[in-house]
Amino acid sequence: MKLKIFSLFLFFSYIISFAQSERRILNFDFEGIKLEGVFNTPKNKNPKGIVIIVHGSGKTNAVQQEWHLDVRNAILKAGYATYMWDKMGCGKSEGVFNYNQSVQNSADEVIAAIKSLKKQKIKGADRIGLWGISRAGWINPIVINKFKNISFWISVSGVGPKESFAYLFKENLKTEGVTKDSIHILQNELKESYRITHSGGSFKDYMNATKNLRKNKFLKRFNEGRVVTEKGYLAYQKEFMKMPFDYKTNLQIYVQDFESELLKIKCPVLALFGEKDTQVDWKKTKALYQKTLGKTTHFTTKSFPNCNHNLFTCKTGGFYEFQDDNLPWIRSENFLSTITNWLNKIEEKI
Repeated sequence: MKLKIFSLFLFFSYIISFAQSERRILNFDFEGIKLEGVFNTPKNKNPKGIVIIVHGSGKTNAVQQEWHLDVRNAILKAGYATYMWDKMGCGKSEGVFNYNQSVQNSADEVIAAIKSLKKQKIKGADRIGLWGISRAGWINPIVINKFKNISFWISVSGVGPKESFAYLFKENLKTEGVTKDSIHILQNELKESYRITHSGGSFKDYMNATKNLRKNKFLKRFNEGRVVTEKGYLAYQKEFMKMPFDYKTNLQIYVQDFESELLKIKCPVLALFGEKDTQVDWKKTKALYQKTLGKTTHFTTKSFPNCNHNLFTCKTGGFYEFQDDNLPWIRSENFLSTITNWLNKIEEKI
């Protein structure tokens, strides 16, 4: 009960803090489609710059539900404005949501938002920084290397070069108490399903290779009970085969030569991780960042014990832990202050 009260206290404190900022709806066009965004800026003073909030995977209702309210408040405390929008077909953004939107196209979307801010001469648009979580770890490096004028990048729960669902699946099976032998069988079936799909295999081959996988409770829940049909399989296969693939690991590659992309980055980077992240392999990502960004940029990294993928305090980090155990949504004690303090410290670096 005390934790829930504290969580509510934090939420209302952020609402009060936001009362000290200016908020307005600010839309932009991408590929002929209007996307709705929200712009927040410190009240009665010019912002030092604008931090673009880049979402992870899935649908959004970010503007109406004030997603990342505490994060945006932490950024505002450092004197920066924030800009965040809903993906196509989400919230009041026009168009149709595409779960399989490529990270390259998402990067173009971010660049379109930045160009719109600059064209409208929004205060702070002369200095643009990026904040992004999970899937944004593929998007933001592309933006930085393509746009060439990004001042800094705050990476939260960043990703490695390859598809991360296999890791998510394995780690969540562990939290649910599935035996090692069963996990091994299910993991092999998952990766074999990727190989069959990408290599042009038939629906029959796919079904024969996934007999145990399709019965798994976690996967059924994750897929919201949807049953794979031949029509759906073939439609997905058509798009999946266009994507780069590593046949040694049977994993999809989102960004070709990702290590080289990271080595090109010169702007300051802050990388934050939850040590109970069951969605991305944070230890591997941290090591990759240190190997690359640690050599080429002003690089800072920090991990937080007992925190999940979204940097909320947790017990297991399981995908459905908060939903099933009714846990309070409390951030790590130092997560938000780390963002504010880092932004204040890098002034001389940008």
